[in-house]
Amino acid sequence: MKIAEVLQIVEGQVVTADVDLDLEVCVGCAADLMSDVLAFPCEGALLLSGLINPQVVRTAEVAGVAALLIVRGKTPPKETVALAGEKRIPLLTTHLTMFEACGRLYQAGLTGCAPSNLSQ
Repeated sequence: MKIAEVLQIVEGQVVTADVDLDLEVCVGCAADLMSDVLAFPCEGALLLSGLINPQVVRTAEVAGVAALLIVRGKTPPKETVALAGEKRIPLLTTHLTMFEACGRLYQAGLTGCAPSNLSQ
């Protein structure tokens, strides 16, 4: 699914500059616990989160996330926006809750990340 489609589905906006709207995201994942993001394979994923601190960008970089979508109408601070731009990770926002944004994206055909070797 292209970033342009994601934005349309979630009624979103682009926060970082120079975002390639044709960039493809292959799967989606949603978390506010960054340790959960690191526990799942997220290469090329769209990460949905309510976190707006720079740590969400750092985690996205380590996990190989293709783009970040901040939910619940939150506005990321300048530091987060700057770091996302520096790391070339598109930063998007939506007014939707995480639940509704995930539901809309799933209904539109975006599947979720498969679990890795997690211990229960």
